[in-house]
Amino acid sequence: MMGGKIPVFEKIVDGAIRGILRDCQPRTLFVPAEYMLSLGGKRLRPLLTLMAADLFGKNAEEVLDAALAVEIFHNFSLVHDDLMDDADLRRGYPTVHKKWSDNSAILSGDALVIEAYKYIAKTPVSVLPVILDLFSTTAMEICQGQQYDMDFEQRFDVTEEEYIEMIRLKTAVLIGCALKIGAIIAGAPAADTDSLYKFGINIGLAFQLKDDLLDVYGDRETFGKKIGGDILCNKKTFLLIRSLKNANGVQREELYRWLTATDYNPDAKIRFVKNLYDELNLKFVVENLIEKYYLASLDCLSSVNVPDTRKRDLITLSENLMYREK
Repeated sequence: MMGGKIPVFEKIVDGAIRGILRDCQPRTLFVPAEYMLSLGGKRLRPLLTLMAADLFGKNAEEVLDAALAVEIFHNFSLVHDDLMDDADLRRGYPTVHKKWSDNSAILSGDALVIEAYKYIAKTPVSVLPVILDLFSTTAMEICQGQQYDMDFEQRFDVTEEEYIEMIRLKTAVLIGCALKIGAIIAGAPAADTDSLYKFGINIGLAFQLKDDLLDVYGDRETFGKKIGGDILCNKKTFLLIRSLKNANGVQREELYRWLTATDYNPDAKIRFVKNLYDELNLKFVVENLIEKYYLASLDCLSSVNVPDTRKRDLITLSENLMYREK
């Protein structure tokens, strides 16, 4: 249970999201987009925008449009990501391309991008150029991260450093952007906006590593996605990259056989790879790496020049992300 202002901010965000794209025509374009926004999720990114602004005394309503822009863009990326991965479930519900069609996922995703820019354009004129540049740079970085992710599926020589850079682009930069946008609109000093951005980057890296763990070790009912989806897609997660590095000859040969197979039993593949991760103690390795980035994030947050009492909600939210089960 989260205390402080987090429940208040969650209510503000959820209420505002329900009104996005309502009554827009044609409904065949906008219903899939509304559906994606309605699935909920953590609303992490807009919450962080409101919380960053609150650190510097800015009212939540004054940064709400920018917060919604970040969330709308995030949902666009999920619609297209699910399509590219041919994923069945998102947040426990059918993905847009499964519920409608591939074409609907492409077009409704495009509509979400445009809507995101309409909301970011409502930013106060005094900071709009800076915010728009940050938002657009982040949007391009996310596309770069997604391309790296797809490229890696065809490679067996992906390094751990390449993987960390990929998830920095695909996941962490939008979390950093969400925080920095809120702080900029609130008039925070540049040093503080930069520290909050770095806080977000480290939280984002830890968040994605946790997501990778949950894909293997999570509970399907809680996680809201098929367990082992990354394994079936041969996604080069940190777990798989480290297993290719640390496996002995026999383990590596068998792993390559599963990675290159085109006709196989999905459950058997998931079972083999998970067992290999267990043999190599990789769950423990990744949990230590998550802790490393989490501690680095707290170090960045400590540099932000506001009283520690004002940071409590951010710390609480961070802890919930690190120890979540979905």
